[in-house]
Amino acid sequence: MDTAEEWARAEGFETGFVDAPGAQLHYVAAGPESAPLVVLLHGFPEFWYAWRDHLGPLAETYRVVAPDLRGYNRSDRPSGVDAYGLDRLRTDVYELIQSFGRGEAHLVGHDWGGTVALSFARHHPAHVDRLVVANTLDVERLGAQLRGTQLLDSWYTAFFQLPWLPETVLSAGDFRVFRSMYDETAVEDAYTETDLDRYRHAWDRDGAVTAALNYYRAAARGAVRGLFSLDPADRIFVPTRVLWGDEDAALQPAVADALCRGIDDPDLKRYDDATHWLHAEYPDRFTDDVCEFLG
Repeated sequence: MDTAEEWARAEGFETGFVDAPGAQLHYVAAGPESAPLVVLLHGFPEFWYAWRDHLGPLAETYRVVAPDLRGYNRSDRPSGVDAYGLDRLRTDVYELIQSFGRGEAHLVGHDWGGTVALSFARHHPAHVDRLVVANTLDVERLGAQLRGTQLLDSWYTAFFQLPWLPETVLSAGDFRVFRSMYDETAVEDAYTETDLDRYRHAWDRDGAVTAALNYYRAAARGAVRGLFSLDPADRIFVPTRVLWGDEDAALQPAVADALCRGIDDPDLKRYDDATHWLHAEYPDRFTDDVCEFLG
């Protein structure tokens, strides 16, 4: 089996690195350098390869960049929980946009990538043209989304706060828990064995599981410190489309509505036959919905 990066180069995509404060970020890019910039931000526990089915089609119209978020795959894994706070992640996005010689970009984010994109759009709206997020949480408005039975469904976020035990559980049996997330919750055949082998290769990097969990730990610390105490009027005013798989095993359909209440004039499109992994389950539809909105 070739690696994800070998596959990318065989497809004619570019690979490279960007220096951000505290971390060097790996990315895969495609498309004309003069075209509008689209930054694709993956979620947990994926890496740039989450966008394997989208890079080529999007590159026909846009300059597309899919980074490994800090801590993932070939990007650096700085030590310490605070290195994964939203302030650091926003800076990474800014440096990525600047490194491609742009002042602004379209952002597309899934899961944690959507969380980062929402935060960046809220704090740096001048650098975002349009925003598309999918099955994600706005961590800075978490209380509005984690209510009732959704709070119970998010039990794993509390488990992730424990030291060393989550790493042990997630790594056991050749990352059996991670694999089961796809085998048991995604639409059949959305992920091939080759896809999962490439993911396993990324998970198996030294410190990769701890780095991924530190996103949740940093978010919890931020909530405790009151860093996310926003004024109710502090909404996202960047044009935003929300794509939502209603069969998500972790995030209930009502979360999409709560998420949209923090966005000015949101455009919500539901996939009633998709799960949390809608980008992999229905890549053509997902890409079409992104392109339609970005224009």
